[in-house]
Amino acid sequence: MPKISDRDKLAELVERQRKVAAEVEETRKRVRGRYAQLVPELPVEQLAERDFREVLVQALRVGGEAALAALKALPAPR
Repeated sequence: MPKISDRDKLAELVERQRKVAAEVEETRKRVRGRYAQLVPELPVEQLAERDFREVLVQALRVGGEAALAALKALPAPR
């Protein structure tokens, strides 16, 4: 079996990298789609779009568990 040249190996690796990047993007779209299906079930109309976006950004920034713990610690609405 002949040894593969560096040039051929690089071309093969670049192609694999392209396929992995496409797979990552497709999986990301599926995850986002599942989360998007949850939104209609939430009473988001009560929030301004900017506030809704900020809530999500901050929750993602600190991480799900930390955001959930912080929200659960808040007093119940009256």
